[in-house]
This record gives sequence, structure tokens and C-alpha cells, in this order.
Amino acid sequence: MRLLGTLQQRARAQLPRAHYDYFAGGAGDEQTLRENAAAWRRVWISPRVMVDVSRVDPSCVLLGRRLALPILLAPMASQRLLHHDGELAAARAAGAAGTVYCLSTRATADLAEVAAAASGPLWFQLYADRNREHSERVLARAAEHGYEAVMLTVDLPVGGRRERERLHGAFPFPDGVALASHLGSRAATSQTPIGGWDCTLTWSDVGWVRAASGLPVVVKGVLSAADAVAAVEAGADAIVVSNHGGRQLDGCVPTAVALRDVAAAVGGRVPVLVDGGISDGADVVRALALGADAVLVGRPYAWGLAADGEDGVRDVLDAFAEDLRLTLALTGCATLADVDADRVRLAAW
Repeated sequence: MRLLGTLQQRARAQLPRAHYDYFAGGAGDEQTLRENAAAWRRVWISPRVMVDVSRVDPSCVLLGRRLALPILLAPMASQRLLHHDGELAAARAAGAAGTVYCLSTRATADLAEVAAAASGPLWFQLYADRNREHSERVLARAAEHGYEAVMLTVDLPVGGRRERERLHGAFPFPDGVALASHLGSRAATSQTPIGGWDCTLTWSDVGWVRAASGLPVVVKGVLSAADAVAAVEAGADAIVVSNHGGRQLDGCVPTAVALRDVAAAVGGRVPVLVDGGISDGADVVRALALGADAVLVGRPYAWGLAADGEDGVRDVLDAFAEDLRLTLALTGCATLADVDADRVRLAAW
């Protein structure tokens, strides 16, 4: 969509170079960052005609919640580096669009502050802390404030080699901006936030997260059929096919390529979501045809947030919604349930 390119250009012009590179960059030579987007273009849509598409319904039900769109806002750290309203603006925009906003562990707004601002469903993304008691307190607090699921990120035992970030080194946050502890009045936001990248996590910790929060657990960072099966057997309530936006292991499989195998291994037992390089409504349809139940977008709304705050995020979601409805109609699908594997053809990968 041309809008996304325009918003990214505006964001690049407005943001300090270090901040822009933090959100735009990937790991290594950024092969995976590029191939995430390119892989969707190797999935050709195969439309059906002579279908009544006078009314197109892009809504879905996910973890028991009816959403207006199968497009969720992915967790992203430090959103007040993009705009002074940061996470609050993004959460308000998601609520207005009738979809989920997922708050990052490394947010620059406390989870209670975001809950008070939001008008729609919220999920909380967890980087498990080496101090498990710290994580348990945060998860309990998220449940108290109405968060409906925990998204456990499992592909960050250590940080990836992000060259653009290394180029700038550790940059100071602007005055008034800090990472939240998510412990409210019990801890100042200036202290080290939850999330010490616990590299001892195993599949048994899915149950620990559920017990600590009392919420459904969405496992994010799965790229193989074997891990998809392990996640389901460990009790995951949903799975996200993700390579961390190309920010962890460079050269790993693009999410569009991994999605089919993961969805086949899951076999409908739990919802499957996907992120990485999704840039328009056609990509959403491609993902659904390959087995996803919904998608997450990150950088597209980051550029909207940087350019125009809440209005910019709304513009991004409105553009995705309009393009999704158009693509569904042109594909001969009146509902998301009509999007099946026969609606795409695959180029050689």
C-alpha cells in the first residue's frame, strides 16, 4: 500500500536516526528482514468468480473474542520513542478498529495506564525475567487490569546481532521517557524493567505462565512443525509463526514459508497467527489461505504512530481493512471462512 511507504518516509524524516534504525533494522545483513516481505509476493492469489460478494465480512473470532478484523497490533518496545503518546495512542487506535492491541514487556507506558486508555481487547507480551517472582507479579497485575491473554515470546534467549543498533550504541531516552516496570506504584519506571531474556525457558514454562496469570497463553516465535506440536502439547492456546521481524537469527526461514508446515502440524487444535513482512490486505488473504487464523503487524503501525500519533495508526488500520475487504471481494470470498488453500498458488521457494 502506498500509504505505508509515505508514512515510513515521514517517520524517517521526523525521527532521530538512532530511533528510526531501532525500529526499521533487522539482524545481521537483514536477509530475513527482506525475505519476510518478499516471500508473500511468491504466493499468488487464485480468485474465484461469479460469487455474491455484495457483502463482505472480514470479522473473526479469536480466543473467544469477536474482532472486526483478523489484523492485530503486534507488541513493539519503546513506542514513546516514536510519539509522545506511544502505547496509549496505539491502544486507542486498535480499540477504535475493533481489534487487539498487544502491549510489550518493554513498553514506555505502564500496563495499567494502557488499560485505562484502551477501548478494546488487550494482550500482554512477556519476556520472562530471570527473576520469576518479578514476572509472576507483573502477570497477576495484567490479569487484574483486564488483559485477556499473555503472548509468551520464545525466540529471544539472547539478543540478535542487530548491526544498525550497534552502529549507534546505547542511546539515552528523551526526558520523561523510560521503560515501564509494570509494577505500578510499587516500583519506579526508571528501574530495570521486567524481561531479562531468560535463556532457561522450556516448554514446561507455558504452564507456569498460565498458572501465574490465569490467562490463555499465546506462544510467539514458532517456525517449525516440531515446535508447533511441542507448543500445543505444552498447553499453548494459540501460536504465532514469527521470526521476530527479522531481528533475531538472520537467514532463518521467512514466516510465509514456515506457515504452511506449522498450520498443518497444529491441525486446527489451536489458532495460528503469523507476522513478518505483511504489508497489505492481499498479504492477509495469502496468510489465511496458508493456514493462519489472523495476522499481526508491527512496523506498519510504527510508521503511522511516528507520523501522526493515534490518527496515523488509525489510518494504517483503516487502509488494511479497506484493502482486505477489496481483496476478499476480488478473490470471491464473502467471509474469512471462504479463504481456503485453493485460493493461492505457490511459486518455487
